[in-house]
Amino acid sequence: MPRPIKKGHHPDYFFLALIFIITVFGLVMLTSASSELGKIKFNDSYYYLKHQIYNGFIIGIIGFIIASKINYQRYKKLALILLIASLGILALVFTNLGVTSGGATRWLDLGPIRFQPAELLKISFILYLGSWLGNQRINRARSFSEGFLPLLIIYGATAALIFFQRSTSMAVIILGAGTIVYFLSGAKLKYLFYLFIIGAVVLSALIYLTPYRLQRVVSFLNSGNDPLRSDYHLNEAKTAIGSGGIFGVGYGESRTKAAFLPAPIDDSIFAVTAEELGFIGGGALVALFGTLVIKMLLMARKIRDQFGQLLLIGFASVIGIQSLIHVGAISGVLPLTGVPLPFISYGGTALAVFLIMSGISLNVSKYTQN
Repeated sequence: MPRPIKKGHHPDYFFLALIFIITVFGLVMLTSASSELGKIKFNDSYYYLKHQIYNGFIIGIIGFIIASKINYQRYKKLALILLIASLGILALVFTNLGVTSGGATRWLDLGPIRFQPAELLKISFILYLGSWLGNQRINRARSFSEGFLPLLIIYGATAALIFFQRSTSMAVIILGAGTIVYFLSGAKLKYLFYLFIIGAVVLSALIYLTPYRLQRVVSFLNSGNDPLRSDYHLNEAKTAIGSGGIFGVGYGESRTKAAFLPAPIDDSIFAVTAEELGFIGGGALVALFGTLVIKMLLMARKIRDQFGQLLLIGFASVIGIQSLIHVGAISGVLPLTGVPLPFISYGGTALAVFLIMSGISLNVSKYTQN
């Protein structure tokens, strides 16, 4: 059994630099992507940027600093409480505090605060799984009764709350990251096979039984048949990406972000980036995310205890899966899902959560073996 971790060393400064670069890049690109939209809707070109800073960046930086100072081992005792609290807050969207937008009820309105509670699960779900699977006294990863079955219950409760909010992609991101954590904690391959089969059946049934999900899949499989309706978003996104060429049309010079491209500040921000900065800029952003994920996995290999390893693996998986879905969907490789790009897209709750997640990861990096 590993000795208790009492004192760490210096944090990983390369990881810190990556977070800084990506976050600043996101604010810079949001400034461009939102300028015309802010001018049209609010007569303020910096409206969305200011909201992102006030409602996401400042909160996230404060959370980042605090999380980077707290020994990550302390989360073991709080993990279950945080998960239950997150699920409870998530359930509140079905009350009169919930806000519906675009046909989906995913937000809570608490007077001066409006946020998307499902984002909180990206941290609490991974904290709980890391603590639960990292328990040295019980080998849950390889146990059916004490591992696989309880895991199914946790997955089912989480997925149900998210699916009913019409947020399929969020469930895929959180449960996908959780499955990677489960696998790398030492789970038997047959349990992973069971998870895959159950997940595929449930997801297929949801797609078949809910028309809007089915429409997205059908549109993806029959791309080009309805260019003015179901294919419009994807066509405009691909046009924007193609217009960028190698070097882009220039920062702030996108011709599609306000007039043609739907959701340029969140769901389609990668298309704006590729149009203005070209293949080089878009490729550099993808490379940054790839480097960040790889760096977190390398950090995990050097951690002394399994809990710290699983936290880094889980957080890296959340960032990697969400980035992959966003870029793949807006490029036409995957069905459109409405997934924002981590650290980049407009959304205060998401930015704050990713910064706090990064703060926890930075603290874990203090306890790597030299």
